[in-house]
Amino acid sequence: MRRGDIYEINFCQEFFAEQVCINPEQLYNHLKKVSPTPYGCFYKTRNHYLLSASPERFIKKKGTKLISQPIKGTAKRGANKEEDDTIKHHLFTDAKERAENIMIVDLVRNDLSHTATKGSVKVEELCGIYSFPQVHQMISTVVANLRNDIHFVEAIKQCFPMGSMTGAPKIRAMKLIEQYESTKRGLYSGAVGYITPQGDFDFNVVIRSILYNATNKYLSFMVGGAITMQSNPEKEYEECLLKAKAIRKTLSSNN
Repeated sequence: MRRGDIYEINFCQEFFAEQVCINPEQLYNHLKKVSPTPYGCFYKTRNHYLLSASPERFIKKKGTKLISQPIKGTAKRGANKEEDDTIKHHLFTDAKERAENIMIVDLVRNDLSHTATKGSVKVEELCGIYSFPQVHQMISTVVANLRNDIHFVEAIKQCFPMGSMTGAPKIRAMKLIEQYESTKRGLYSGAVGYITPQGDFDFNVVIRSILYNATNKYLSFMVGGAITMQSNPEKEYEECLLKAKAIRKTLSSNN
């Protein structure tokens, strides 16, 4: 960052347990109760499970309209409405959190522009505050219209991986993530969704998620946050624990 190679990076860490026996379906149902979110999912392939309580949309297509809603900016919930409203206001006006969000909005705008009709990329909402059971999130909404001569899969390819999970500039941030993160992300920070026969789709960002390998009984989850020159290491770590709160609560009650 001091050299100017990047100005934001999403740095993640893994929490894991070995020789763990769980009932994935039951655990997912409990996770949904603890942390109901709009983009959660349960996914199984062979003996690998994803139990996701994701609050973040990666990209959606309906007709020719593309929608991406990156999350950057997190704050805890208050003990009462007055405290909650104060925390929301502080999050909305926090210069560092807004700067992180706007950096990723600019990245998403650029990603969408590769497959969008000229002049159609717009920011519908900048730094909106949305509340979930454990946290408040700062979410922006970027939209565009897909060009008629572009296949919809190309729109997904141009935007993947999502900027909220890499940093900016994206390619350099990804190289540094590969260099410095001690655990391979795998499905974490990827996307799960659906594509209709008409070519519409909706994909989430795989965050706030439990990964479980039933063969070797390895259970893990990852959390992370955006690092900038203004970041405070202790606060960034506290934010990671806050993001993991629902998963930790779910796993604790499963014992």
